[in-house]
Amino acid sequence: MRWFIPFLICSPLAVHGGEWHVDKKAEGNQVAFTSKVVALTFTGTTDKIDGFIYWEGDSLFAAKDQLHFEVDLASFDTGIGKRDRDMRQVLDTDQWPKAVYKGEIAEHTAVDSTVVAYRVKTKGILSLHGVDRAVEVPGTVVVEEGRSKVEAAFTIKLADYNIEAPSLAAFVKVSQEIAVEVLFYLKHVQ
Repeated sequence: MRWFIPFLICSPLAVHGGEWHVDKKAEGNQVAFTSKVVALTFTGTTDKIDGFIYWEGDSLFAAKDQLHFEVDLASFDTGIGKRDRDMRQVLDTDQWPKAVYKGEIAEHTAVDSTVVAYRVKTKGILSLHGVDRAVEVPGTVVVEEGRSKVEAAFTIKLADYNIEAPSLAAFVKVSQEIAVEVLFYLKHVQ
């Protein structure tokens, strides 16, 4: 399943310490997962992501940076109601309703001389299905029209989070490896 990934960006001319929150009103926020099975690929999406990035100081990612993002797992829509219900059961969303990523920005480099886009790598803990695992997530942060756009892609293995891959038929199981893609916007909180 796709969850989320955390990153942030700011223009070097307008970088301010403080908090940057997910802009829940932004069009285009999306967390998606893709599962591939023999002769079948399906994707689930949600825009129910929340969180923040925080750092101290006036320069980009200056000091004591933190990030925290949460995705509502029960809100994923695959286009088929029964599959959505089955997915919520497999993920035990009544007991563990959210995937949570907490971490820090480990690396950031400007993509080019315009310094409005950065490649970032975060390190943190992804909590899913009652399991906490250390992960590194690469992504891109782009400043556009006074806000930050975050994009990232990574994979997870269901077994790493004690999730049993469900069967779609008597002999066909969902793939153990799930592709996750995120795209969301951040806004500075004054």
